[in-house]
Amino acid sequence: MATNTVTTVWKENMQFESDNPSGHPIVIDTSEEHGGNNTGLRPKAMMLSSLAGCSGLDIVPMLEKMRVEIDDFKIVVTGELTEEHPKYYHKVLVDYHFYGSDLDEKKINKAVDLSIEKYCGVMEMFRKFADVATGIHLHNN
Repeated sequence: MATNTVTTVWKENMQFESDNPSGHPIVIDTSEEHGGNNTGLRPKAMMLSSLAGCSGLDIVPMLEKMRVEIDDFKIVVTGELTEEHPKYYHKVLVDYHFYGSDLDEKKINKAVDLSIEKYCGVMEMFRKFADVATGIHLHNN
């Protein structure tokens, strides 16, 4: 069974540094109004980035294998937090934006669907606690 371990070390104030299996550290912090220095990523927002990154890492190689050419690709993830503590994302919208001159809608939809339904483990984790909706947007140049 595969496992991942990260070590997170308090640096100062509300700032932490966390490593990951690739060895690249990240800084976690909060806003000045919450006692931080605004010098790092926020933990909950980082979860949304993880969701986008996981799905994107699935989609790009699938499109390459399908010989789909794109000029650009971005994923916009919006999470809505609950009002009560502990606040967590109960609604999440993942919008996939593809840019190019001759986008193959059928293949792009297939790659996104495979990521959403089969390969992206972070997406599956989010489904355990949030209502996740997705959208695919093709921007032909």
